[in-house]
Amino acid sequence: MLTVDGSHLEGGGQILRLAVALSAISAEPVTVTRIRENRKNPGLAPQHIAAIRAVAGACDAECTGLSPGSREIAFTPGRVRRADLEIDPGTAGSIPLIVQAWLPVALAAGGSITVTGGTEVPWSPTIDYIDCVFAPVLRRAGASIDIEVLERGYYPRGGGRVHVRVEPSRPGPIAVPEGEESDCGIVSSSAGLPAHVAERQAAAARNLLDRELDLSCTVALDPREDGTSVGSSVTVWSGAKGAVALGRRGLPAEEVGRTAARALAEEFRSPGTVDVHLADQLLVHLACHGGEYSTHTLTMHAETACWLLGTFGYEIRCRKDDTVRFSA
Repeated sequence: MLTVDGSHLEGGGQILRLAVALSAISAEPVTVTRIRENRKNPGLAPQHIAAIRAVAGACDAECTGLSPGSREIAFTPGRVRRADLEIDPGTAGSIPLIVQAWLPVALAAGGSITVTGGTEVPWSPTIDYIDCVFAPVLRRAGASIDIEVLERGYYPRGGGRVHVRVEPSRPGPIAVPEGEESDCGIVSSSAGLPAHVAERQAAAARNLLDRELDLSCTVALDPREDGTSVGSSVTVWSGAKGAVALGRRGLPAEEVGRTAARALAEEFRSPGTVDVHLADQLLVHLACHGGEYSTHTLTMHAETACWLLGTFGYEIRCRKDDTVRFSA
């Protein structure tokens, strides 16, 4: 059984989620110790437990240590199988991060997952980023991934619900060509707010991207008047580069849109074929399926993922010059 130090490098929930996914894929039992030891609230939170249960459900794993605050878990995977799962952390925990933990395992056998929690929460990609930036790279490689946002959920109340279905597939190499013309898109969403909030967010983002980058973006609005929580978000992208911004009380809707657009403009002007966050999110799929892509900065998250993949015997080559190039 492998032992992984959960406090190493980035030392957050990423190590935990990736460790159990790799355990399931490789059929190698794993113990994760010192979980989030250097965080303000160390140990497992409900969101982390939900991610582990999602992966466990796709491979009939036996788990110990799954209680809030636990700093050590043991995960013994069984056979990867097709399963239809329902996961609810009971909080506004990030649905996208739970889905990302489950996806590498589910792609092997197919299946579905319905997750309750937060569709757009701080320190996480939005569900629209997953659907419009992350998943298209895998779809292009041959993966079948369908994402349906049933309810929007924002911090702190959550209540979002997302259904994801995948078919068993063997994706080809992950490839994001350089210099390829890409569509530009904007998704502006809200819940429990007037519809004009989403409209104003989108208009501000579109105007900035048109003015500064000469990008003509398609716009999708998703204002939902009812639901458990109140909030808004903007997700913008051009090809495999994306950015997000979340609304909050007292922040004008226009500034939410401009914040997302400015972040995309910075990524757009930077070297590399994917944005700096997508670079680390794709590493597990790069390790499993091969390929190559680049970004402008080697983040601690990416460095941590490369270290952990190496622990499980997956070699990621990282070459740094004017860009950071990952290949496998």
